Amino acid sequence: MENASEMPLTQMRKSVEKLGSSTEKYGDPTLMRFLIARSMDTGKAAKMFVQWQKWRASFVPNGLISDSEVPDELVAKKIYLQGLSREGYPLLIVKASMHYPSKDQPQFKKFVVHLLDKTIASTIKGREVGNEKLMIILDLQQIGYKNVDARGFITGFQFLQAYYPERLHKLYILNMPRFFASVWRIVSRCLEKATLEKIMIVTNDKEMEVLVREVGEETLPEEYGGRAELVAIQDVTLAFPRLEG
Repeated sequence: MENASEMPLTQMRKSVEKLGSSTEKYGDPTLMRFLIARSMDTGKAAKMFVQWQKWRASFVPNGLISDSEVPDELVAKKIYLQGLSREGYPLLIVKASMHYPSKDQPQFKKFVVHLLDKTIASTIKGREVGNEKLMIILDLQQIGYKNVDARGFITGFQFLQAYYPERLHKLYILNMPRFFASVWRIVSRCLEKATLEKIMIVTNDKEMEVLVREVGEETLPEEYGGRAELVAIQDVTLAFPRLEG
């Protein structure tokens, strides 16, 4: 007799087949992320999964986006990959003051996939890709008007929501200047409720203490109250797997 989680999984697999696709290569953890993202509606989850498969096949045909495909984005050294938090989530740090709106949107979109894939891959050690989640710190320290990129933020979040369902554990926004509040209002309107609930705008010492406690001092860089050094994402070497889920 199937348990409560196996029933919707079985139904979703059947729904995917009816849509002309297959779940053969994918384990239950991968499918469960799509089910959760669609409130356990097997039909909607199947549709989202098939759309994701088609997108992945066309956008990431080799299973990964290499450094050589996103040179303009990497040269700014604005993204850092710090290792695992106390609960085992990889920590990605974005320094917005080093970012400028991209003149090459196709490359920027590839860069979003590159950094998300590499962050997820950093948690995988010979096991199936499935329900790995990630933590993000978005640092707005010293951000100026020239760094503001609402389109870029929205693209990043849209990719997370459409193609990386249930991957985000928590996003911390640090050092938000007053002028950025109006930009954030625009961005936040494009976010699903489930995504917004995972975002914490840190505004005081008590909230910063929560961040330090959840991440852990051994992973958090010194400038945020930890003991680690910043590690640029391109300096992190992985046995990079082909991501199927």
